[in-house]
Amino acid sequence: MPQIRLKTSKTSKRCTVARKPKPSRSATKGPKPLPRPKRPSRAAAVADRERAVAVALDEARKSHERLREAIDILPQGIVFLDSEGRYILWNKRYAEIYKASADLFKPGARIEDTMRVGVARGDYPEAVGHEEEWIAERMRRLFDPGHSHEQVLADGRCIRIEERTTSDGGVIGLRVDITELKQREASFRLMFEGNPVPMIVCSLKDERIVAVNDAAVLHYGYSPAEFAGLTIRRLQAFGTELPWSGEQTNEERAARTWTHVKADGSLIDLAVYARQLTYNGEPAVLLALMDITERKRAEMRLAFMAHHDGLTKLPNRSLLRKRLDELLAKTRRTGDKIAVLFIGVDHFKAVNDTLGHAIGDKLLRGIARRLRSTLREEDPLARLNSDEFAVIQTGIKRPEDVTLLAKRLLNAIAEPYLLEGHSVVAGASIGIAVAPLDGDDSEKLLMNAGMALSRAKTDSRGSFSFFEPDMDARAQSRRKIETELRAALRHEVLRPYYQPLIALSGGGVTGCEALVRWPHPERGMVSPGEFIPVAEDTGLINAIGAQVLRAACRDAARWPGDISVAVNLSPLQFRVGNLMATVMDALKQSGLPPRRLELEITETLLLEKSSQVIATLHALRALGVRISMDDFGTGYSSLSYLRSFPFDKIKIDQSFVRGVSDNREAQAIVRAIISLGMGLGVTITAEGVETEAELNWLRAEGCHEAQGFLFSPARPNDELRDLLDRQGTAGGAFPVSASRVA
Repeated sequence: MPQIRLKTSKTSKRCTVARKPKPSRSATKGPKPLPRPKRPSRAAAVADRERAVAVALDEARKSHERLREAIDILPQGIVFLDSEGRYILWNKRYAEIYKASADLFKPGARIEDTMRVGVARGDYPEAVGHEEEWIAERMRRLFDPGHSHEQVLADGRCIRIEERTTSDGGVIGLRVDITELKQREASFRLMFEGNPVPMIVCSLKDERIVAVNDAAVLHYGYSPAEFAGLTIRRLQAFGTELPWSGEQTNEERAARTWTHVKADGSLIDLAVYARQLTYNGEPAVLLALMDITERKRAEMRLAFMAHHDGLTKLPNRSLLRKRLDELLAKTRRTGDKIAVLFIGVDHFKAVNDTLGHAIGDKLLRGIARRLRSTLREEDPLARLNSDEFAVIQTGIKRPEDVTLLAKRLLNAIAEPYLLEGHSVVAGASIGIAVAPLDGDDSEKLLMNAGMALSRAKTDSRGSFSFFEPDMDARAQSRRKIETELRAALRHEVLRPYYQPLIALSGGGVTGCEALVRWPHPERGMVSPGEFIPVAEDTGLINAIGAQVLRAACRDAARWPGDISVAVNLSPLQFRVGNLMATVMDALKQSGLPPRRLELEITETLLLEKSSQVIATLHALRALGVRISMDDFGTGYSSLSYLRSFPFDKIKIDQSFVRGVSDNREAQAIVRAIISLGMGLGVTITAEGVETEAELNWLRAEGCHEAQGFLFSPARPNDELRDLLDRQGTAGGAFPVSASRVA
């Protein structure tokens, strides 16, 4: 029922009491109020909330996956519904039980709607003739659960339904197929004897077991005569409390785990349901014993997986950090030194790309075994991510101890591996941080070891590097770039500059490539080489790509003629999954025809061999957008990619174009690419043209387009418009000589 709020107006009240005189201003003047503390900026608060939401979503996803794995191994059907009866989650067994209606089960679908469709199909014979009443009664039981009830399906199966409401008004349902049980009941008229759930009847007077069903005999391994000589306490492995004692409800008792001893001495975990009854005229209690041993083992496996790496079974970062905290607390008391060694496998991605992920996994397991055999038992070893491991070295007596261990680890990894007939040689780099000098808490120590590893990979790959304070300064600078880049994105400071693409046959501009630029208020124009790697590492590249794409489409829509705009795409933009929507939105908002948009990708993207990537490229091309391969010839197996997707354009990397007029090897490569493009009917564009000699050679070989400083550097949109207008006055030819005045 909606609430009705009554408002009273202060001015409508009357008061007949004489008013007291107002105190003087000086009498009422109190101490000056304290200034309010400054609130954090709205942008900072939004960023904090976004980070909190991202963390919460990641934790929710992991929890959902663990719950899904746990319930899928249960032999009973499980379903979770929200407070409005909508499906949230169900396990495989639930879908198998209701296989006739399983096609209707979708998150957010209402169970009432699925039952109504099932009734119309004839899945529930009990509803025939009073369909709506049957559905209404079923819904009443759903949200007001009492005892379990049974349901007969069209194929004759009988399903026992157990439902419980949750604290937020939702429902958790249990489905057990009791068809066989009901058949036995019909045959023997003894539900107790035919129940597949182990059941025991105990005397309340002396706790003796007075009756057992066949399932209990089979499950426990005791004969009926042996059961008769036991009490319920003799079955219990621990404790003296009885399942029916205390003030707990039946559900609360069932939520507790009981451990019993079977005839062979093995232990089983049970959920016990108790109900008092009269048996042979004596007060007794019926115990239904649900074996949850496998479920508990599954929970233990989930707990193990939460703190260990699934591939190598080594501790993960979380468990390593916990162990490091314990060791650091000890060193604060003893003054001992410990070292953290970050081990990064060199060129591991190349192993995956050339030999496959199966070989890569075996290589990682082999490295883990060698590291473990090289270390002492007391030195923790963990796997941090795809190709990184970490070691905590304890008991350091002298600095040379750390150096010697690092060398032993590198030598152990460097020995060749024989994997499925392949001899694989792996190298590694190591970054080292020593406590307490390089940090006295786990977070700082791990961070500094990671920075040392980055230095080792950059400066002396295949060796080791100790942490130095200037590494932290560089990391601080990188974090500052990230912070300022986020602010630049929010205020749309980043903008595209455009470098023209010139048709070599007529000299006119056919298109322009959009290149992102960052004008910084203090540092001037920040190089893309400085902020793009940070953007890719932090995931900001997706937002940058979308912002540049929208701006480029908006600018190009106002260019004269049919001049196209080319925008580079990062492989990370394909992994987010919303690239198609981003492109369509940019085209719609700008009004730019799809045929005037060209999206450039590199061979790195196709290395992933993802069907999703190929499908997205085909969808973009079907939209009318042109697709070009950038930096052709610098990746792996380029020709195979030309078969996987029909590109509209191939761009020859500038490393082949530079000095091509005088380099026979470069000429052979470029000539082959141009010939290949002609044979495939693909436009060929040369990048990085800087001299007239390069231009004349490319034109003579039949290259279609060129771009580079010979024609124009990348320019802001207003300068580009001036050049395009001058091209119009020059009769369609691009004013090359004038463009070089920049």
